[in-house]
Amino acid sequence: MARHKTYDCSAGCPVSATLDVIGGKWKGLILYHLLEGTLRFGELRKRIPDVTQRMLTQHLRELEESGLVHRQVYAEVPPRVEYSLTPQGQTLRGVIAALKSWGETYLGRKAPGPAASKRRLAVAGR
Repeated sequence: MARHKTYDCSAGCPVSATLDVIGGKWKGLILYHLLEGTLRFGELRKRIPDVTQRMLTQHLRELEESGLVHRQVYAEVPPRVEYSLTPQGQTLRGVIAALKSWGETYLGRKAPGPAASKRRLAVAGR
C-alpha cells in the first residue's frame, strides 16, 4: 500500500505521503473514533452508519498495513475483533483535532439564521 510507495520528494511530498496514508472518505472518521479508544468492528459501524461493511473492512486493513491501527483477534466463539490506534496512529491526534476544528469553522457551528439558509439554497440553485 501507501507505505511501500516511493516519493520523488518535491515541496509537497510530505503532504502527498500523508494524504496517501490517511486520505479517503472514511479513514479520517475511523481514526477520529479510534482516538477515543479501542472499538470493535460493530461499534465502528454504528458510529459511521453510512460506511458499508466492505469499505470499513478495506480501510481498516489499509490503516493496519500502514501501521496506524492495531487489530486484535480473540479466539472466542463468536470471534471478537478489536481495533485501536498504534503509537504511530496516536501521533495523528493533533492532525485529526486540527481537521475537526477546521471543519467546525467551515460549517459555521453557530446555527445560521433563516436568511443564511435561503442564501445557500439560492447559490446552490444557480
